[in-house]
Amino acid sequence: MGLLLKASVLLEGEVFGANDLGTPDMDIKIRAILNFLNGVTAGKADRFYADTNTLAASASASLDLAGSLLDPVGGPAVFAKVNLIYVKAAATNTNDVVIGGAASNGFVTPFGAATDKIKVRPGGVLLLACDAGYVVTPGTGDLLQFANSAGGTQVTYDVVLAGRSV
Repeated sequence: MGLLLKASVLLEGEVFGANDLGTPDMDIKIRAILNFLNGVTAGKADRFYADTNTLAASASASLDLAGSLLDPVGGPAVFAKVNLIYVKAAATNTNDVVIGGAASNGFVTPFGAATDKIKVRPGGVLLLACDAGYVVTPGTGDLLQFANSAGGTQVTYDVVLAGRSV
């Protein structure tokens, strides 16, 4: 499988109001773009995984980044480094989607510690992307955990991962 991927963030808006000097107005335009060409060196990616998942109330599930994940065309999606993590929580969720915090063998490189977690609120988006990639350690640091933050209702989310095989 070949892979070309662009991750971009665009923040665009306007700040306006009134103060003693008048009515200041400022346009905001912040853009960050990372292009990942096909390959296995920094700034490149040759592994890709994408899926939509649903977790029952209070449930959790882990993706084994060095295990048996498959890319969209049925090839291996076994990661040595993860360059991009994208998670979009469904707007219809009542609970948060919690990422990280695996009790054992947790993929902690982007989080800092095994107990660190990020909550993605209903309708929210998480995007982590870097050229160097986050290291995956097979057998001891390769489980990316997703959890439903509470009981009562299920959560649905999209997850996209891109990275390198070496």
